[in-house]
Amino acid sequence: MWGELLRRRSRTKHHDRRRLAARLEPRRSSSPAMMSSASVSRLLLRRTVPQSYSALSVAPRAIRYASTAPPTEPEPTTFTPPTMASIWEPPPERKNEEGFRMKSYKPRTPGVRHLLRPVNEHLWKGKPFKPLTIARKGQGIGGRNHTGRVVVRHRGGGHKRRIRTVDFVRMASGPHTVDRIERDPGRSGHIALITNNETGRKSYILAADGLRAGDTVQSYRSGIPQELLDSMGGIVDPGVLAARTAWRGNCLPLHMIPIGTLIHAVGSSKDGKAVFCRSAGTYATVVAKDERSDCIVIRLQSGEVRRIKKDAPATIGVVSNVTWQHRQLGKAGRSRWLGIRPTVRGVAMNAADHPHGGGRGKSKGNRHPVSPWGIPVSDTLSAEITTPGVNPFPRSKFDVLVFYLHGSLTIADLSFCNRRNPDIRRDR
Repeated sequence: MWGELLRRRSRTKHHDRRRLAARLEPRRSSSPAMMSSASVSRLLLRRTVPQSYSALSVAPRAIRYASTAPPTEPEPTTFTPPTMASIWEPPPERKNEEGFRMKSYKPRTPGVRHLLRPVNEHLWKGKPFKPLTIARKGQGIGGRNHTGRVVVRHRGGGHKRRIRTVDFVRMASGPHTVDRIERDPGRSGHIALITNNETGRKSYILAADGLRAGDTVQSYRSGIPQELLDSMGGIVDPGVLAARTAWRGNCLPLHMIPIGTLIHAVGSSKDGKAVFCRSAGTYATVVAKDERSDCIVIRLQSGEVRRIKKDAPATIGVVSNVTWQHRQLGKAGRSRWLGIRPTVRGVAMNAADHPHGGGRGKSKGNRHPVSPWGIPVSDTLSAEITTPGVNPFPRSKFDVLVFYLHGSLTIADLSFCNRRNPDIRRDR
């Protein structure tokens, strides 16, 4: 009895499979583009998983219901098989609310789970220009001085590198062509390799944001070229001169830069080198020009306002690699690659190593916070930002004074003098 039932069931399955194949045969075409999506799905399912297809085929009611539908012409469709994303594909770029691009990675290992890197596709992939580099060796690489004592903590180790000699003076006049933009492992901002069009001499400078290979930069520290004066008809108009010279990457004296311009690599004296705004993404703003003195008022990103000599150099633009501050190293090993050693808390040390060390547990002994050498450490800032005052250089010799002329305060009236001058009204 059971044998007869099994034979009937096998014959029914075979008959249903043949009927389904006969109904699908007229819908098939020699061209894959003329096949309907349902036919393609059944055909792929039958070729890949025959057992699942035979299990789905034992539905005589569904087949009879489908056979009563009127025949329709299949719409031409283009079949594209689904493709799976490879694990070796480049990671997607991430954009935040500010709009900068960061590169994230799939968390295959714990070290790349939180890793974020800026996207800089324009950087040079090769080695640096070796004549402009020097070897980084000696005792100074470990934070030690010439006697071998540690003068800078948390320094040491790191990957082997060469120091790039960057030109912060830029006294060479004439147009220079940017050969390439490189990454400097010793600083946060990028550097640009430029070539003098007249002499062919190469040098490294800080790359402004947006500077690319093939651009032309020029320094006007030595004065305005005679060709530029001749092209202007011999009349030096400040507006026209600024439009011809104040371009991204050009180095100019401060008195030639219009008010409101973003600058970086600012010097402090006429013949000195750049000392302010040299890190990635930093800049200063020209606030005012004091006609009664030889100084220019600039505002730093911290809100501090300074008076700089009008002949001091400055470069137009913002320092490159502006997304550097949003990077995440992801693991402690990358800090060691950069030459940064661990920072240990004082309460975790022994009593012989730190005033907060020793004892049982994590108590520092009911003592106010001090440095490893016993110097009290305040929780507040040691220097407050004075706005809209002007902080001179050096700070200890002058006061911040505000002039009131004709009953109104203007930015151009910001100035300062010696404390002993009684003729100027102070307003703090």
